[in-house]
Amino acid sequence: MSMLLLPPSSSRSMAPPPALRSPRAPISPRTESPRRHAIARCDTSRTTPRISETEPTLAQPSAPVQGATAPLVQALKSTAAQDVSCFHFPGHNQGKTAPSSMLDLIGAGAFSHDLPELPELDDLFYPNGVILDAQNQAAQLFGSSKTWFLVNGSTCGIQAAVMATCCPGDYIVVPRNCHISVISALVLSGAVPKYIVPEYNSAWDIAGGITPSQVDKALKELEKDDKKVGAVLVTSPTYHGICSDVQCIVDVCHPLHIPVIVDEAHGAHFRFHHSFPSTAIEQGADLAVQSTHKVLNSLTQSSMLHMAGGLVDADKVSQCLQLLQSSSPSYLLLSSLDAARAQLSENAKSFDEPVAMALETRDQLTVIPGLSVLDLSCFASDFPAIDPLRVTLSASDLHLSGYEADDILEEHQIVCELVGTQAVTFAVNLGTRRQDVQKLVQCAKHLSDKYISANESRFSKHNYVCSPLDKFFVKLPPREAFFTKKRRVCMEDSLGEICGELICPYPPGIPVLIPGEVVTQDSLSYLINVRDQGMTISGAADGELNSIMVCNL
Repeated sequence: MSMLLLPPSSSRSMAPPPALRSPRAPISPRTESPRRHAIARCDTSRTTPRISETEPTLAQPSAPVQGATAPLVQALKSTAAQDVSCFHFPGHNQGKTAPSSMLDLIGAGAFSHDLPELPELDDLFYPNGVILDAQNQAAQLFGSSKTWFLVNGSTCGIQAAVMATCCPGDYIVVPRNCHISVISALVLSGAVPKYIVPEYNSAWDIAGGITPSQVDKALKELEKDDKKVGAVLVTSPTYHGICSDVQCIVDVCHPLHIPVIVDEAHGAHFRFHHSFPSTAIEQGADLAVQSTHKVLNSLTQSSMLHMAGGLVDADKVSQCLQLLQSSSPSYLLLSSLDAARAQLSENAKSFDEPVAMALETRDQLTVIPGLSVLDLSCFASDFPAIDPLRVTLSASDLHLSGYEADDILEEHQIVCELVGTQAVTFAVNLGTRRQDVQKLVQCAKHLSDKYISANESRFSKHNYVCSPLDKFFVKLPPREAFFTKKRRVCMEDSLGEICGELICPYPPGIPVLIPGEVVTQDSLSYLINVRDQGMTISGAADGELNSIMVCNL
């Protein structure tokens, strides 16, 4: 259930926010990598004056604080401990009637702390207590001017960011390999996409980032056509860890007063080790959405939206989030965000061991015969960085597809984060143990030993296809196509029709066909290929892809 916006005159008035807590003494300043913030400022042909340098300043790179508390965690703990007679929701009444199967699964503690919006726990949409305190502490740590906690995942953060910057009919520049949440944001907002095609490596079946020159070209084309641009959205890093040059993209956009939104779902950890790429906020982005649950330690579905600068209206963002998030937010999810923030504040060296393990693992995998590890040299574009915690492995020289390699690794109890047609991706995180990466390397060696000789005379099973992102034709904006009447046609009869649904192999969640696009032979070939290799297809009414919903025009 989505909460309705209350008018300013509502009796549910919002008290003025309390002042941010005084900074605590740092444990130890972190040492900055020489290449952080070293991205060259970019020159463009534009002569529009740059935005004033008097914009709100950001916190300096994270200085963990001593004795950092988790205010929301503490409030939830003390409220749950009260000896009271409860006549409020949820119905399990702090676990008194919880299903035994769930009690066995997650324990009584989770139920006892599953509480509603009680006065002492604050209100997510009108925070003036512990939630506001927790969000302020998160903003200080992550270097933003304002941070919102999200309980509907990064998806609702992306949707809110687009809705807050784009009116119906406005154009938004987006990479064609954007996440499906961006497409849903286009449907909700009525914004019209101006797609940028990222560089694509067919040997890996992996798309990279976008470049500042591509953004500049797209904006000039829209300017020539007298189109109003609401925002530019960048996916950085990608699922595979490839980072775009956000700082130079900002330099292209800000002179035109165009805000930059960064889908940084896979980069919530970037601020916490000198080996990591610079964060989007550090590079000048206006809004950055991070999945705190991915590499950091909050619960699945919990994320954060960070804001900086003065181009975006913070109140508009709050209003959009109120429309998109549940009116009954889970305090377990909210408190997990607070706890994850506090954990990082208390340990400045949290990522030392994971980074060391990831780099060692990458080096060890690289020298195994028949195996390759994705790095920046796989792309011609000058992308500034790749996430060292994301290790993508290809066994194509062993004539094994990504799916085949994944099946073999699973037999040895190795479970990857992402499997593709040509490669498998492993995410090293705070919970990764040294024995885990050692086991991965040993299994990779076994894979090589077993198949390097057996496959010398074996023809590759790969069914190489063209990039699904190269050739696409937009006939209708996503919102119009979404609400247009549809009809179902057989796969073979869909060629040339206007797609009426979002068809997306998941993961990674990059759409191959978007509502409003023409169904092409390349897109059909790619979808059939990944379907036949066992990849899950999301968004299509027919998950087996025997048919497609097309617009009935």
